[in-house]
Amino acid sequence: MTDASAAQRLADVCTAIDKAARRGGRSPREIELIAVSKTYSHEAIEPLIAAGQKAFGENRVQEAAAKWPALLSRYADLRLHLVGQLQSNKAEQAVALFDAIHSVDRPSLVTALAKAMDRSGKHPDCFVQVNIGDEPQKGGCAVAELPALLEACRAASLPVIGLMCVPPADVEAAPYFALLAKLAERHGLAALSMGMSSDYETAVMCGATHVRVGTALFGERA
Repeated sequence: MTDASAAQRLADVCTAIDKAARRGGRSPREIELIAVSKTYSHEAIEPLIAAGQKAFGENRVQEAAAKWPALLSRYADLRLHLVGQLQSNKAEQAVALFDAIHSVDRPSLVTALAKAMDRSGKHPDCFVQVNIGDEPQKGGCAVAELPALLEACRAASLPVIGLMCVPPADVEAAPYFALLAKLAERHGLAALSMGMSSDYETAVMCGATHVRVGTALFGERA
């Protein structure tokens, strides 16, 4: 991808977010665009940084640990988000590397993250992932288990700022986004991590504060 095409893709996505926010009666400044850079190299990422993108998302701790320290040392003000599933034995590494963790979904992970934060003194923002479509193949806590998991987070002093979901594929996403927004409001949480390349405009109109966009910024993965 050329620098020009990276800048154009970023501008197009930002324009779409702006329009969707205004249609939803919101300020575009309320929404953080996370460029999901999993599987992409420095060569694909750096043109987006040069175009002004500050927040990036990775799915795997190992990949991020191999790729991002060099980039973070060269560019100021970048924020790194873990948007994929997290194994409890990788909690310490995740806390050290990421500014936000979007996939808190079980009590054992809450315990591991709390211990890692206590040891390091670093407290990345956390989102509780909800399995909003009740799909057995997906991560996230069941809707019915959300109150107990949030209580466990509070007891462990985990800095939970919001909820995250991945709705079922190939169906209308809006009802699932609306349900997540309702759950967040019920539990007094302000942040909503929802929406990807195929549905981020819908997510913004439903209240998303963080959208996780990969393909629309980087192109189709090989």
